[in-house]
Amino acid sequence: MATDTTVSRDHILETFREQLAGFEVKPDQVAEDSSFDVLGLDSLDVVELSVRVEDVYGIDIEEDDLENVTTIGNAIDVVLRKISEKS
Repeated sequence: MATDTTVSRDHILETFREQLAGFEVKPDQVAEDSSFDVLGLDSLDVVELSVRVEDVYGIDIEEDDLENVTTIGNAIDVVLRKISEKS
């Protein structure tokens, strides 16, 4: 579990690439501007992905946090904010 508050955007992006492999998304398809729709994820998939990312970083992502999240970059912002709030 990564708990360091200096986790970089690149590290979180790599985590998303690893976790999205479970949704049959190729790592080279995942960039900060990739939308979940284009990646083939529906809202339930995004919730499942957020649970996986919570486990990696030891954070809690609420449903409200995901309300306006449409891209990987938006999701990275949420993860960074949650890590910051935790410390």
